[in-house]
Amino acid sequence: MLMRNSIIRSLAATLAAGLIAFAPAAMALEEAPYKPIETQGAFELREYAPYVVAETYVEGEFDSVGNEGFRRLVRYIGGDNRTKTAIAMTAPVEQAPASQKIAMTAPVEQAKSGDRWRVAFVLPASYTVDNAPAPNDERVKLAQMPPRLMASVRYSGRWTEENYAKNLAELEAWIKQQGLVPVGEPVWARYNPPMMPWFMRRNEILVPVKRG
Repeated sequence: MLMRNSIIRSLAATLAAGLIAFAPAAMALEEAPYKPIETQGAFELREYAPYVVAETYVEGEFDSVGNEGFRRLVRYIGGDNRTKTAIAMTAPVEQAPASQKIAMTAPVEQAKSGDRWRVAFVLPASYTVDNAPAPNDERVKLAQMPPRLMASVRYSGRWTEENYAKNLAELEAWIKQQGLVPVGEPVWARYNPPMMPWFMRRNEILVPVKRG
C-alpha cells in the first residue's frame, strides 16, 4: 500500500500540537455519521452518509505535510474564518466579517492524493458547504463528501509502524474474505489526544471499498 512506509509518522506531532487544546472534549467529540452494515470483531463494514469537511492539500514529505495541514485546519476551526452577514433594508447595506469558532470533531482524516497529502476535519452536522464560515486561508477549502462504503478495523495501542502494518494487513485480508474491492487509499484515523494511555486509545484504519 502506498501509505505503508510513511503513514506512521503522520499526526503524532500534529495531534500533540492540536488535540491537546481540545482534550476536555476529547472523549465526547461528534463523529462523521455512518451506519454499520456488518461487524465481525474489530472489523466493520460501514455506510457513511454525506458530510462536510474542511480540507487542505499539502505537498512534500509526510513528516512535514501532516504538521502543516493540521495547523491550517486548527486555525480555521479556531476562528480564522469569516462569516458574511448582510443587513438589508437599511441605508447603507452593511456587510462585515466575523470570526466563528467551530467545534472539534473526530476523527482527523489523512490520506495520499497523487503527489500530495489531503488532511481533513469533519465539520459538525449542523454545517453545510453553504452555511459553514468561509476560510480566510485560501489553502483551506470546504467540500461535501459523497456517501461511501468503508471497511474499517479498530485497534488500540501505541502509534508505531509495527502496530499499523499489522492491523492494515489484517484489514486487507478481511476485505478480500468479504469479496470487497478497495477503491481508494487507506485512511488512518485517530480519535484521542497523545496523553491518552496507549491501551485506551481508539485508532482505526479505513479503506474505501465496493462490492466485488
